[in-house]
This record gives sequence, C-alpha cells and structure tokens, in this order.
Amino acid sequence: MTFLAVVEGDAGGWHVDRRALTEAIRARWAEVGIDSSARSAVRSLIWGLDTTIGPGEAYLHEDGTCLYMDMWEEDAVWLVIAFRRLTPMHLDLVFCDEGYTFDVRVPAGTTEAELMALMRSAG
Repeated sequence: MTFLAVVEGDAGGWHVDRRALTEAIRARWAEVGIDSSARSAVRSLIWGLDTTIGPGEAYLHEDGTCLYMDMWEEDAVWLVIAFRRLTPMHLDLVFCDEGYTFDVRVPAGTTEAELMALMRSAG
C-alpha cells in the first residue's frame, strides 16, 4: 500500500535533513538500499527496505517536505513518526493513504499507537 506524509502549507524553506532521516531508517531496518540518483521530482532519494513483513520502499520528494512510502501500514506509521520528529513543531504534517481512506494531522510528539488511533477514527 502507498502512504504519504506531507508538510501542509508553506514550509518556509524547511526541508527534512536527508542524512538524519537515513540514519533513522537504518536504525530500524538493517537491510537498506539507498538510491540517491534523482529519478524524478517525487523520487529524489529512494530507500529500499527489507522489513520483517516484507520488502518496502520510501522515497522523498525533491523539496524535502513530502515522503512517499510503499510498505505495510505498521512500517509506514513508524516512518511517519520518525519523519515527524525531524519536522519543526510549528509545521503541520499530514499522513494519508493513496485512496484517502484516512487523512490525519500528525502533531509533534505523536506516538505510533496514537497515530494508529487517529487513522482508525478518520477512516
């Protein structure tokens, strides 16, 4: 399933620290392939993941404010929380799936369990 985490509104020039996000991903998943050859605006940096549930992929938009995730829900939720931790508190981060069965704001400090609850109540 494809998920999306995006900073809503004007990010004021902010973009995620690619190195810090890569470190967070490597801390969670031992097997990570990284492709930094920009394939498109949407796929400027790609992480190929070998999760316990199966293979997954995350890719960053070139502006650094939008993260796409093709992976299982529980892995996407973890990655959104990691992305939120790297996003300034004053910026709004929205998490949704490709079918918009849910569309939720992710406040700073949100836990995985809280995000799952937000998703369930929005869906």
